[in-house]
Amino acid sequence: MPVTFGIHVGQQSTTIDELRRLWTYADTHGFGWLSVWDHFYNATDETAPHYEAVALLAAIACETRNLRFGCMVFAAPYRNLGLLAKSMITIDHLSGGRLEFGMGGGWHEPEFRAFGYNFPPIKQRLDLLEEGMQAMRGFLDHETTDHHGPYFQFTDAHMAPRPLGRLPLWIGGRGERRTAHIAARYADGWNIPYESPESLVQKYAALDRWCEVEGRDPTTIVRATQLGFYMAAAADPASLAHAETEMYRRVPPHQDMVGQLTGSPAQVTERLHVYEAAGITAINIAIRPPVDWAALDAFVTEVMPHFT
Repeated sequence: MPVTFGIHVGQQSTTIDELRRLWTYADTHGFGWLSVWDHFYNATDETAPHYEAVALLAAIACETRNLRFGCMVFAAPYRNLGLLAKSMITIDHLSGGRLEFGMGGGWHEPEFRAFGYNFPPIKQRLDLLEEGMQAMRGFLDHETTDHHGPYFQFTDAHMAPRPLGRLPLWIGGRGERRTAHIAARYADGWNIPYESPESLVQKYAALDRWCEVEGRDPTTIVRATQLGFYMAAAADPASLAHAETEMYRRVPPHQDMVGQLTGSPAQVTERLHVYEAAGITAINIAIRPPVDWAALDAFVTEVMPHFT
């Protein structure tokens, strides 16, 4: 299968005008996907401007025509899941059926604390995520959902209108024991961020094993990764040095450097071919504004044509 490319943007330290320019660019320059993230804060500066995900998705739905788009991923503790399902189905209708979205357990403790959300240990957050995926699957697949669990309570919750088609539900995370198993049970896609090709092969092998346990065809789960985008716009020494400096300056502590794209367009092409050889067919470049428009243009004209 050919590699498809998307953009994942953290809507921090930016303006609505720049975000609008980015999703318009993606819609008209051959990208198949654009996603935003679900945070309240900049990952390293809580005072920086930051825009909310659901509202942005509604704008993207109305202002694009070609992209599939969504949020990768919504933090399960942040919203009533029935309300989230209603929001997603509404946006699905606004877009003509181009929406996809995912769920995760949440990780950025400062924003949990600041906005009054409990931040339990990782096991409890994964328990909540698993139950949340089960409940959301019910909302998306059935007209009426009746769910009573430790974390979520829904009684004959009627969901109308229905999605325009099957509305894909993703899961995000890296875990081979819990996340991969939840993916095998409930997800249409699994997005694993900032990993090496070798690591992704290992994690997707775990997914295959869990699919066997669950009696599910593993080819029904789309497999994607996202990689930090710090490519140089050209191969000259000044551009290369600037790109590498920006990478080390801007990559947050929780991300692995192995999952970042830097170097010249030719070097990035070579690196992406390694991901392609590992069987990864959906690759999203993760952009943290301000957008390097020259580098993005070079990615479209000098990198993407090698994967068509």
